[in-house]
Amino acid sequence: MTNSTVFLVDDEAEVRMTLSRALRKRGFTVEAFDSANSFLKQYNPDLPGCLVLDYGMPEIDGLELQSLMNKAKISLPIVFISGHGGVPESVQAMKAGAVDFLEKPFRQYELVACIQTAFERDIEMRQKASEQSDAQARFERLTSREKEVAIFMMKHPSNTASKEIGRALDISPRTVDHHRARILEKLEIGSVIELVELSHRVMP
Repeated sequence: MTNSTVFLVDDEAEVRMTLSRALRKRGFTVEAFDSANSFLKQYNPDLPGCLVLDYGMPEIDGLELQSLMNKAKISLPIVFISGHGGVPESVQAMKAGAVDFLEKPFRQYELVACIQTAFERDIEMRQKASEQSDAQARFERLTSREKEVAIFMMKHPSNTASKEIGRALDISPRTVDHHRARILEKLEIGSVIELVELSHRVMP
């Protein structure tokens, strides 16, 4: 997690300064922003980490920023901090995917624990996205006919005899054997079971 960054968004300068200093003393890399707009303009989605987000801010508040991020498919995990939000706001935030909702004043160790959880979630999501992208790229190597054969094999993993596939797709068993070999080669796998597992990464 050493490459992960805490992105802190809070409109109060004192809060930004205090939390930034405290987190940096604990070894975290921190980037602080005074508004949601400032964060959105400067954030690079390729950077791993989490967002520590104040709920009660002018113009765009924390929940609105969370909504904007979800619509833009920015999956950065969020830890809310608030001196104003209550139960309805915290429930809404959690339902929308927040890691936690801490009410001010909170103890630093509570925030640190939430950040560590958020970092772990971010790493898991990025790993899953990477695997999905890799699987998608492999499937794109297949020709249209190879995709047809692969789809039949995925839908009927217990019935992948060349004769059955050929009958279903109106091609010869020998042609099926050729396509099957090319599919396994292009997808870098060795069996129908691996084919099904790979397809689940593309279509979870």
